[in-house]
Amino acid sequence: MSLLLAGLTVLIIGDSHMATQGYLITTLHDDLMQQGAKVYSYGACGTPSGAWMQTVQPPCGSAFRLDNGPVRMRASEAGFTKPLPDLVKLYHPDLIVVVNGDTMAGYKNPTMPKSWIWGEVHTLTKGIAASGASCVWVGPAWGSEGGKYGKTFARTREMSDYLAEIVSPCIYISSLNMEKPGEWATIPGDGQHYLDSGYQAWGNAIAKQIVSSDILQKIKH
Repeated sequence: MSLLLAGLTVLIIGDSHMATQGYLITTLHDDLMQQGAKVYSYGACGTPSGAWMQTVQPPCGSAFRLDNGPVRMRASEAGFTKPLPDLVKLYHPDLIVVVNGDTMAGYKNPTMPKSWIWGEVHTLTKGIAASGASCVWVGPAWGSEGGKYGKTFARTREMSDYLAEIVSPCIYISSLNMEKPGEWATIPGDGQHYLDSGYQAWGNAIAKQIVSSDILQKIKH
């Protein structure tokens, strides 16, 4: 257990990596609870970061998990999300963790849509700043090249480096030093989403970074 994290309330929001049982909504959530935090997780598949400032219907479903409860998954037609301001009023988080990167990287586009990404990120970080909570932003991991999403290592690096520049006041956590490119196996034909073992390793690595991060020194109990 982390003495710095114990007793704090953590809100995790993210894209598809947070929207399925066995993904980070299971592993990262569990890891942070084991460090003594109260954790509330929400995932919205296929949504950019700015969507968290409004009620949206994710194109491929959503999920949520409340502290030590089960993962609740919703199909697209029933998957409306709660806006961040509403979640802040509900849970009064000390720390907000954002897991968002792959959804906005435009892997199949010839160039990365930087202006659009900046707008999406700024929309959310402005809301986070207004909440008064501390924040960390977790960027994309390597995954595997190819697959139906067209993921490439070069674009993943480009996206990670760009997020590191623009997510302030969140502290950026790069996932690229957590694995070697292609080290964690992804779902066959997918390239972006991991097998259970990959999500276990990624969740553990993120939690370790959060616990050791300077961000915890800045959070007031």
